Amino acid sequence: MEDKLVTLAIRTYQRAQMIKTVLEEEGIETAIHNLNLENPEMAVGVRVRIKESDLPRALKIVEEMEKAWEDEKPVRDSKTVLIPVDFADQVPKTIDFGFKMAENIGAEIVFLYVYFTPAFTISMNNDVSTYSISDSELLRRIISSANADVENMGNLIKKRIANGELPNLKYRFELKEGVPEDQILDYCKKYSPDLVVMGSRGKKISNELLGSVTAEVMESCETPVFAIPIMIRQEKFTDLKKIAFITNFDQKDLIAIDKVISTFDNSELEICFIHAADKKHVWDEIMLSGIKAYFSNHYPKLKTNYAVVESTDSPEKINEFVEQMQIDVLAFNTRRKKLFARIFNPGLAYKMIYHSDIPLFVTHV
Repeated sequence: MEDKLVTLAIRTYQRAQMIKTVLEEEGIETAIHNLNLENPEMAVGVRVRIKESDLPRALKIVEEMEKAWEDEKPVRDSKTVLIPVDFADQVPKTIDFGFKMAENIGAEIVFLYVYFTPAFTISMNNDVSTYSISDSELLRRIISSANADVENMGNLIKKRIANGELPNLKYRFELKEGVPEDQILDYCKKYSPDLVVMGSRGKKISNELLGSVTAEVMESCETPVFAIPIMIRQEKFTDLKKIAFITNFDQKDLIAIDKVISTFDNSELEICFIHAADKKHVWDEIMLSGIKAYFSNHYPKLKTNYAVVESTDSPEKINEFVEQMQIDVLAFNTRRKKLFARIFNPGLAYKMIYHSDIPLFVTHV
């Protein structure tokens, strides 16, 4: 009987090469199948294939390698901006704004693409013929499509950089299998990027999946997140000049505001400190005035003002203020909540992502 080749794993080209090297050192013949042989490093996923008879031993080796990779602490040698991408549902300006923000902080770009595949059940005692042909074909099509999309996107970015439309920055693609929000959060937990730039659907298309993914990341991620709605009116990153920061007079807001200033560095930058309350209190005015004075002293060229919005947690009232004042970005600091709390008491990020067409910048100090 012919010893058929089976797919052991689908990994990035670099990881696949590492698996191949280790398996061959153990005497297991290994092949890498890739749809983009001219530029394999651009592939989001390649197939590591081995003989059927080697499957049990190879699985054990790969499991040990995967565990070691999970346990290792990555060394950060440069700043990074993470841009999750969805080729079927991408907010166009995410790339433009992401590149410019990366340039502002001296960072590289990491594009993260998360794909979902049907579950495969592997039994070491079963013949390989028990694999579902339809599932295998579907998986091949998913990976083939992802590789083609990455190649097209990479070529487009190269062209735009050459034409001067995008800053000349280093960038790379990462492939993960699973649920988008889970993989984005896992990536941030492991690699701690300096910023996440994502698309959102806004109030006019709030039932889309993209909105829920972005809201979940904004609520749960430790990394600052910049959410760009599909209906954004600003054409360029440099158009983001007027920022409203919602403060609850927490000391950590000072750190968060400093992060806002460094991220949106602009000679024409203006920040309005706002506080939401049931009604105006003299103490609120005093606190806001103090914050304004603090940042005016530390950033003499920064334009600052403040206001009290008569609303505790109503996104509609905040939205009215934002539109009236022609705010370009709404920023605030938020605390991470556990799942139970997020379901029954969603935070401001969740509320605003579905009720606003303004870009949101959320920190987690």
